[in-house]
Amino acid sequence: MALNSIGLIEVSSIAAGFNVTDTMLKAADTELILSRTICSGKYMVMVGGDVAAVTSSVEAGSEIDRMSLIDSFVIPNVHESLFPAIKGLTQVGTLESMGILESFSVASLIEGADAAVKAADVTLLEIRLAMALGGKAFATMTGDVAAVQSAVDAGAEVIGQKGLLVNKVVIPRPRNELMQEIV
Repeated sequence: MALNSIGLIEVSSIAAGFNVTDTMLKAADTELILSRTICSGKYMVMVGGDVAAVTSSVEAGSEIDRMSLIDSFVIPNVHESLFPAIKGLTQVGTLESMGILESFSVASLIEGADAAVKAADVTLLEIRLAMALGGKAFATMTGDVAAVQSAVDAGAEVIGQKGLLVNKVVIPRPRNELMQEIV
């Protein structure tokens, strides 16, 4: 199955999360990418597939338990670098500069990270999704200072539109010790 689109639903209830997952998978021919509990007692479900199937899946899952729904998205033509960044598999030798996006929700952070990497020539290093973060999420990226600034601004704009931006930072010439904190 081609994963040219991803969709995610974030809910405030673990029980609802299981129900939403089942509903999403029954609604359309999508592939389950992630389905798990996240900090502060929330649950997230991510599916992939073609745009129409992912859209149907997210719509069905969003309708099943509206009271628990925190956030959701469908990203058509998702940037391929999101997958290794979510899995923590991106390898980088040195940091030219470092950008950090921080969000109150997993969904808005992934949307922001996708916008960031599409906006400028940067490498996504990692996307941390709410584990040991009090339900927040953050993404790190590297590239030259101007590219990282453009990427961070683009990502922050997307996250900010939902009112979920915690912070954004660009660090020119970061110390090598920061690499130990990434991935």
